[in-house]
Amino acid sequence: MNGPRDARARGEAVERLAAAWLAERGLVPVAANQHAKGGEIDLVMRDGETLVFVEVRHRADVRHGHPLETITPTKQRRLIRAARFYLQRNRLSCPCRFDVLAVTGLPPELEFEWVVNAFDAY
Repeated sequence: MNGPRDARARGEAVERLAAAWLAERGLVPVAANQHAKGGEIDLVMRDGETLVFVEVRHRADVRHGHPLETITPTKQRRLIRAARFYLQRNRLSCPCRFDVLAVTGLPPELEFEWVVNAFDAY
């Protein structure tokens, strides 16, 4: 069966693997799946003093395009708005950045492409 529930479970599994992959590279997990006005933040992590908002994009294969191609200007604006809401709600004032982690394949055969500071908040 390939219904929405299966897709959601697969997405959550990929996000957990993505968080572990980033943690192996020095980022410290803070939160996951943070819902905010107009958007959702997949992962919130720390890189030293910097709070990192990570968008995880997964595709089983790249026949219909690479996951990085899905980070449109509209998606960026939603992520920025969600991050601002997260910062306000948690009364945080610290350096921040937006990373994108593109994941291709199916577990356990996943490939990761990490784009640090993928776009700026404007």
